[in-house]
Amino acid sequence: MAKITRVRCVLLSSPYADADEREIKACFPNGPKRTIGMVEVTLDNGVTGIGEGYLAVFAPLVFKSIVDLCTPLMLGKDGLDIPRRVKDLRSLCDYWSLQGAARHVISAFEAALQDARGKSLGVPVYDLLGGAKNDSIQIYGSGGCCDARHQFIRELDLLSAKGIGIYKIRSLKRDIWRTVWALEVSAKRGIRVAVDMCQNLADPPQPVDDVVAFVEAVHARTEQRMLFLEEAVGPDSPEAFRELRQRIDVPVCGGEIITTPKEMIERMRAGAYAFVQPDASVIGGISAVMEIFTVADALKIDVVVHAWGGAAAIMANYHAAFAGGGGLVEFPMLDFPLGREMIGDQGRIENGRLLRPTAPGLGLTLTPEIEARYPFDESAVYCCVLNDWGPPPDDHWEP
Repeated sequence: MAKITRVRCVLLSSPYADADEREIKACFPNGPKRTIGMVEVTLDNGVTGIGEGYLAVFAPLVFKSIVDLCTPLMLGKDGLDIPRRVKDLRSLCDYWSLQGAARHVISAFEAALQDARGKSLGVPVYDLLGGAKNDSIQIYGSGGCCDARHQFIRELDLLSAKGIGIYKIRSLKRDIWRTVWALEVSAKRGIRVAVDMCQNLADPPQPVDDVVAFVEAVHARTEQRMLFLEEAVGPDSPEAFRELRQRIDVPVCGGEIITTPKEMIERMRAGAYAFVQPDASVIGGISAVMEIFTVADALKIDVVVHAWGGAAAIMANYHAAFAGGGGLVEFPMLDFPLGREMIGDQGRIENGRLLRPTAPGLGLTLTPEIEARYPFDESAVYCCVLNDWGPPPDDHWEP
């Protein structure tokens, strides 16, 4: 037993990406800077653990408020009994947030406790979950928020330098020629392209007919084929995902916004996805992602963890992927110095594969010096009320 003696909410803000990139112009009205929110727990054995909830990217003060609400329930309790602590948190939050914001905060607490338990025992978190199934996992580069050729080339150069052979870009249904250009230029480097259609933020989202028309239009203009299609229809329409899978020959995936294993499992059983993308900083923590791996194995569905938060979110997902036997994971390409410092050498990529981390816990570094370099900026938030900066017309990509 190791009692929880302290809980601290840590909000930090870091420079992020390129001010001229599409997503930054559309979603960061105050400039290229992003906030992450973490929970740090301290045990009476002196060990600290860090976890992250994705909510803080969008609403950091809401994240902090829920952490503050949960803290008294955690103090003095056994921090090594993670299932019991998660049950306590759910008893506090489920009535008013069975799905949604509180689940992100529970995710942060759960990952922090996993980190602390791993450090207490001197082993990586994946060893707490049955051990790593592989020494490395294939990784795909996640970027492509580009409106100019030089932005794509910069990202392709990064992929080539790391030996990564899969590149996920963001495309809207109007981006036909831009997508064709990316497919063909990438193919010349031996890199295959997947497409994220970003409908996890759309209200109302695009209909299935529009997605089918987009895929057909792109494939009519090039011999290259999309590797997979992500978040192509609305997140609240599993039946639309199922219909889309029946109408196109590109694998359809999604799930990063789902906040409970129960909902994701229901969608998996209903045939909504070719593969699923749970996120430990969203769905309830690392143990929740492991539930998805267990069911996915029985259903013969692949799990490709979503990894788009800060360092603690990314490493929580990577440890789950190693423990669950994942065959592919996401590598966020947009520059984020804070995340890079915290992960250090525990996120090494060689020959297009993520190497198994070896440090105890999640393998993160958080020092007072790091916190001082990246103070919280209340204006550094991701805005889901999209600003349409009017990207260049798609025809400028046409050969």
